[in-house]
Amino acid sequence: MKVRPLKDRILAVRIEEDEKTAGGIIIPDTAKEKPQEGKVVAVGPGKKDDNGSLVPLEVKEDDRVLFAKYAGTDIKIDGVEHLILREDDILGVVEK
Repeated sequence: MKVRPLKDRILAVRIEEDEKTAGGIIIPDTAKEKPQEGKVVAVGPGKKDDNGSLVPLEVKEDDRVLFAKYAGTDIKIDGVEHLILREDDILGVVEK
């Protein structure tokens, strides 16, 4: 299934964190929090401004982004957890 986000929305996949801490302690699944980092899978065309012209999104596919803890809506596509969120919910892009 292919999903194309509308307007200023972004489809992302959460990037899982390590299961161990720096000290070597294994974190059980029940104590884990949802990751706040993800990879952009698809982006919408952009949002229209007051004049009616299209303003494209600053993020693009394959960008690694940071987002707020409770941002967006979780959905499943072909059995894989995805997140749909607005560009305003993105806190930053992780540079390589």
